[in-house]
This record gives sequence, structure tokens and C-alpha cells, in this order.
Amino acid sequence: MGDKIYNVLFISTGNSARSILAEALLNDMGMGGFRACSAGSQPTGCAIRPGGEFAAPGAPELEFVLTVCDQAACEVCPVWPGQPMTAHWGMPEPASMEGSDAVKARAFLDAAITVRRQLNLMLSLPIQSLDSMALRKQVQDIGAR
Repeated sequence: MGDKIYNVLFISTGNSARSILAEALLNDMGMGGFRACSAGSQPTGCAIRPGGEFAAPGAPELEFVLTVCDQAACEVCPVWPGQPMTAHWGMPEPASMEGSDAVKARAFLDAAITVRRQLNLMLSLPIQSLDSMALRKQVQDIGAR
């Protein structure tokens, strides 16, 4: 992959589960080639980073901004410095699952499996050799699978 480190921001409305899960997995799976962060447009609970923080002066330039919830995908996002590729990788919110502990645990496992599959697809892309339009389409298509 070379020496380039790709900055990726995962956004959900509350930043309570999916975006944090995606951040942790990509930071592990990306083996130093990616630096992932997560944010919420309306953070809840212990989430503290609003998405606009990453559009402020001095923020790291992002290569990818990925929304992971349908509500965040429909919200007006800031103008991101560097014009990163954007895509929507929606999935159900495991933190809002109701039911037994087993049902809740399964919801988190399903979310982790979905995110891991999406990230494997992204990590398999020849990012450096694709032109920006082809790369944008490939990253957007990952969310449609």
C-alpha cells in the first residue's frame, strides 16, 4: 500500500456503536495504512466527538467519510477539507436492539460481521491504482452489498 496513510471518518447520528465499531476494526485491520475516527452528528451517551469537528480548520484531511446509519446519511454534512470520498454503509443500530441479552449480543455480532465484511472489501481495493471516480464507485458499491 505504500507509505500513504488514509484518514477515514465513520459517522452515525449518535456515535454509540456502529461508527465506533467501524473505527476500531479499521484501525486494527488496516495495519497502519489507515487512520480511522468516528463521530456523531448528535452524539449520545459517552460519545463526545461531533462530526463537524473534522471539518474545522487544522483538522486532518480525510480521504473517506462513511456514514453507517440511514439518519446520518440524510443529514446535511459539513464541507470536508480535501473533498474526501463519501459513501453510505448503512446497517441496523445494535445499541437500540431490545430483547434478551442474547438478542442484544447477536445484534452486536451481526453489526461486527457486516462491518468486517465491508472493510475487507475496502481493504482489497487497489486504492492507489484506481482513479478517483472508479474508487468512489467501488467504495459506494460496498455499502450497497
